[in-house]
Amino acid sequence: MQKHYIISTGICWHTLLTFLALSIAGGFSQAEPVVPGTGFSIPKVGDNFEDEEWSFRYNLPKSSKNLDERTRGPGGRSKNGRWYEGVKRGQPDVVRRVATPENGIPGSKGALLLRSRQTGIPRLASYQLQQDDFICNVRSRLGGALPVHQTPNFVVRVFMPPVEEWENRRGPTFAIRAAVETTNTGSRGLFSTAGSERETYWPGMFINFKNKERSRLDYDTAYLSIRSDRYGRDFKGPAITQTGWWTFGMSFTPDGQVHYYASEGVDDLTEEDHLTSQYPYGFRCERFKTFFFNVCNGDNGKTWSTPWIIDDSAVYYIEP
Repeated sequence: MQKHYIISTGICWHTLLTFLALSIAGGFSQAEPVVPGTGFSIPKVGDNFEDEEWSFRYNLPKSSKNLDERTRGPGGRSKNGRWYEGVKRGQPDVVRRVATPENGIPGSKGALLLRSRQTGIPRLASYQLQQDDFICNVRSRLGGALPVHQTPNFVVRVFMPPVEEWENRRGPTFAIRAAVETTNTGSRGLFSTAGSERETYWPGMFINFKNKERSRLDYDTAYLSIRSDRYGRDFKGPAITQTGWWTFGMSFTPDGQVHYYASEGVDDLTEEDHLTSQYPYGFRCERFKTFFFNVCNGDNGKTWSTPWIIDDSAVYYIEP
């Protein structure tokens, strides 16, 4: 198995685990983490991209509501109805079925390429970090969100290309995230509401790149960051020392915790792949709405993002 390596100094795991233990403490009871991929799979959602007729209708220009309040509907949508353009930021510029890269899931012949050049307002470069969203159509296909008493969880495989194909920019380049709901009864974390109402928030894992030109090192580095601790702060996770296929997953337990997992390769996740468990923003998660991906770049109108490939995404639940 040929692998491409990113040289990295890594992190101090003792320090990190101590910090994580303190982060999730403070009045919340804690359930045991649940490994993503546990329980019954839901055939209506997720995708293995094996259909040779798989396609995506863009409906351009795409949305950029987060920047100029314009949605430019109707949004893009996959032919099979399993994916759609994010209303807030718009879909990636390239959404295309491709042959599965080497060493993917055994038997897999198709995967999905996600890549962007203009991640901000269409035809107007911002020269700042921007991102596009590619969203799995979970809630409407299931008729609603999944309550956490069912322990919803999801898994996806992600192909990280060789380092020379990464956008040569410091910062986040890709993310695996979830949209979840809580009941907000006041001012918590980064959010503030009057009264009691449902609040959506978006925990996840970001892949960050440090190019050697910006880090003053003689090698490139990459690492995961986690969104977020109970105060809404992103924090550094493990170093990425190897490109190629990775498996990511998140689970949501009845106590409202969010559990994060990642592992090199395409094997099923295990307990050893657990990164951390958190109450992001101090919220207890109550409902799982969907999962999605961010494709990020510097939005200069010329430079393409790193070419990310995803495959074999699936959603599971435990209690019927």
